Amino acid sequence: MSASVLLYDPTAARQGAARQAQQTLQGLRGKVVGFIDNAKPNFEFLVDDLAAQLLGRYGVSRVIKRKKRSASVAADDAVYEELAQQCDLVIAGSGD
Repeated sequence: MSASVLLYDPTAARQGAARQAQQTLQGLRGKVVGFIDNAKPNFEFLVDDLAAQLLGRYGVSRVIKRKKRSASVAADDAVYEELAQQCDLVIAGSGD
């Protein structure tokens, strides 16, 4: 028996990419890394482990962790503003 499978590419063209600042980090030593926890179970454990590795092994100077109220709700604008001002790199995460 043979069957056909139709695959869709779920990626879309990036909108507004030309307006975004593009910056490449040359390393992590001395950098500030931010995490946005999406409030799903277990992400806080992953963030704690990653933070320890970033600080101890890669020389990150500081880790800032912020948590959203819910996975389905965006973080407050103040959270994004704070992380944009203080961080060299921000990672938005998911748990479960």
